[in-house]
Amino acid sequence: MARILIAGESWITTTTHAKGVDEFTVHSYAEGVTQLRTALTDTGHDVVHLPGHLVPTDFPETPEALAEYDVVVLSDIGANSLQLAPGVFERSVAGADRIATLADWVTGGGALMMIGGYLSFSGWQARGAYAGTRIADVLPVDVAPHDDRVERPAGSVAVVHDPTHAVLSGVTGEWPALLGYNRLVAKADATVPVTIDGDPLVAVRTEGAGRTAVFTSDCSPHWAPPAFCEAWAGYPALFDGLVRWLTAR
Repeated sequence: MARILIAGESWITTTTHAKGVDEFTVHSYAEGVTQLRTALTDTGHDVVHLPGHLVPTDFPETPEALAEYDVVVLSDIGANSLQLAPGVFERSVAGADRIATLADWVTGGGALMMIGGYLSFSGWQARGAYAGTRIADVLPVDVAPHDDRVERPAGSVAVVHDPTHAVLSGVTGEWPALLGYNRLVAKADATVPVTIDGDPLVAVRTEGAGRTAVFTSDCSPHWAPPAFCEAWAGYPALFDGLVRWLTAR
């Protein structure tokens, strides 16, 4: 069993209702972590979810705080949320470089997975902003400094190149279609057991004494439709396999 920190996978929506000459605004909170958290807990792991709005204040700042976890997962949360703690952003007080700390923790033996989305890798209008960071250095893929999203509204199906890879233990049969992903290029020393449209979908890499992995599509809608993230038996097996590979030493 691994103890896993999932950072991100939540959002706050603001809706303006206009009724004749009057209007009012409604705010709502939503999470996209449910399918991933359920898959990991059902396969025996201990999951802590840090919602996106709490990442700037509560993401671990020290190696000791990171060491409370076996795996850190960044999913649909941009680099700015890690870098811009309130003291830095609001009061111009120097603080911890949490991206550098996380990268050093990985190199020293930690485990990091990034899952795709509009604020993962480069993402929407490159606002994910991981290109050129220390996190990009340790991932198994190179992060482009531009919008890297690929929308596939008609659906694209993954191609498995190495079904014997440990990450895919328990994953059998054809994968349900996905509706998009982040287009990335694998590093020369990465292993890519699964691709989508010729691009990496699942990639892993050893980084120093640690390990990193990516799943370049989403873990929840919209890129991962219910047929993939809810009905498919391979979904929990895939993410359990990724965690087990990341923590194997």
